[in-house]
Amino acid sequence: MILNRGLIMGALTLTTMMSTCGGEDIVADHLGSYGTRLYQSYGPFGQFTHEFDGDVMFHVDLEKKETVWQLPMFSEFAGFDPQGALREVATAKHNLDILIKLSNSTAATNEVPEATVFPKSPVMLGQPNTLICLVDNICPPVINVTWLRNRHSEGVSETSFLPKNDHSFFKISYLTFLPSADDIYDCKVEHWGLDEPSLKHWEPDIPTPMSELNEIVVCALGLAVGLVGIVVGSILII
Repeated sequence: MILNRGLIMGALTLTTMMSTCGGEDIVADHLGSYGTRLYQSYGPFGQFTHEFDGDVMFHVDLEKKETVWQLPMFSEFAGFDPQGALREVATAKHNLDILIKLSNSTAATNEVPEATVFPKSPVMLGQPNTLICLVDNICPPVINVTWLRNRHSEGVSETSFLPKNDHSFFKISYLTFLPSADDIYDCKVEHWGLDEPSLKHWEPDIPTPMSELNEIVVCALGLAVGLVGIVVGSILII
């Protein structure tokens, strides 16, 4: 529901969601999205991002109170005081509180997020690469994304919540890895829209190395074909 109250304008949603452990506890959450400023009452939680021409340039880590550039090289040419983001998020919280009091909120359905896993570049055995887990259709923007290698947790890096025109969000998680034929990977997603954690499986499609016997056979066939070619050529010349 889009509300316009004088100078206060934002997207307001009342979301009813089940607890992540599958119990019957129901909690209510209000979400206010004001351009690139986000605040929701669960947590409480807020987010500040800065975009240029539709691309995120940086976001502010509100816990560490520091600016995180999408491309580190940008920090060499520009700067942003994270205190400004804290003030913006506080304003978003204030506006959300006013909207809640002025409006009749209705429960919104928790969306089911969709995860897609793919490598950054073609996979080659022993060559460092990056796995990407794109989680789309996130609403509300409260989610845990974890990487598992052979069922064990791995350290990851991820983007902030990136907004979409339909007021849902998407997030991208990255995992640096060294391709091995024995490893399998899963992108684990936990969200209120899921009855249980979702696992998106991926494993490298690496061609099986040719055995020594096969190499000998291939070389012998190549030699035989070469000899036949020489004989046939000689006959034709004669």
